[in-house]
Amino acid sequence: MRGRGDEATRGGGGARRVIGRLGRRRGAIFRLLVSLGVLTFVLTTIGLERIGQVLLTASPGPILLAFLLFVAGIVVRAARWRVLLRALGVHVPFGRLVHLYFAGTFFNAFLPSGFGGDVVRVLEIAQEARAAAALGTVVVDRMTGLMVLFAMALLALPFSRRLLPWEVWLAIGGMAAAGLVAGGLVLHGRWLRRLGDRLPGPFSLTGSGALARAYDAVTACGWRAVGQALALSLVFNTLLILVNYLTALAVGMRLSLVYFLLFVPVFSVMLILPVSIGGLGVREGMAVLLFTQVGVDRAVAVAASLAVYAVSRATGLLGGLLYLVQSLRALRSPR
Repeated sequence: MRGRGDEATRGGGGARRVIGRLGRRRGAIFRLLVSLGVLTFVLTTIGLERIGQVLLTASPGPILLAFLLFVAGIVVRAARWRVLLRALGVHVPFGRLVHLYFAGTFFNAFLPSGFGGDVVRVLEIAQEARAAAALGTVVVDRMTGLMVLFAMALLALPFSRRLLPWEVWLAIGGMAAAGLVAGGLVLHGRWLRRLGDRLPGPFSLTGSGALARAYDAVTACGWRAVGQALALSLVFNTLLILVNYLTALAVGMRLSLVYFLLFVPVFSVMLILPVSIGGLGVREGMAVLLFTQVGVDRAVAVAASLAVYAVSRATGLLGGLLYLVQSLRALRSPR
């Protein structure tokens, strides 16, 4: 009887693994279809020829500067991650963190998810630290970046009331405020743990489960480290907004920087939603929706979004090359 039970258990586990793989495959196909579908709709509606003309006449200088700022932003993000890891007693060479962030940029760009790079970073650092600590610091790293972006949008709102339709203005303000509140609740920990007590074991935020241990790492970073991470996030998000501003300038878009303080948080949320491949298509649709509200031609809006996409993908290819070189070195190492 025990043998049959063990066989049944193994069979059930195998079935669950097969179902899990099928689910992931279907999810990847869904994201691919969303990306291609939305992008095709945008390009055919506006006209591929019009968009191509805008891109062909783009100024290379601002795009090159945007690329350099994007690369600098990765270094800043690696410094932010280092602060959080050190708060948990994990000491990793800064060069390795920069390398892993470049690699993460590659996987974020080309995997059908906005979190592929985060998973790679967790798996790599988990070789040198507890998996829960690795996951917790990556969560705080991502969250502090979004929180500062939302705060910047809220600070720009009073100066933009007459620049946007009231419903767009109100939607951006509501999204930013909700994001800040949600981030504060996650980092504080006390209220979410009270709610987590009512959840079943694997999903509980208290106890010794995997999720609880990861959440312990999130809240164990400490407010001093979180404050430093927020300060570095301010530097990074300033660079990110300048990247979007420069690429827009390159394709002939002449808008105040205030618009980018409001629109970039929306674009960033679109990028992390697991409904497309690296935000392709979804971001272009959102760019048309937002920029046309302030008088920008639709072809120019799509061209600006595609220029940002090209800059981030060029950086991702650089990260993929670095990751490949590092992997080959590891294979050749006698250890």
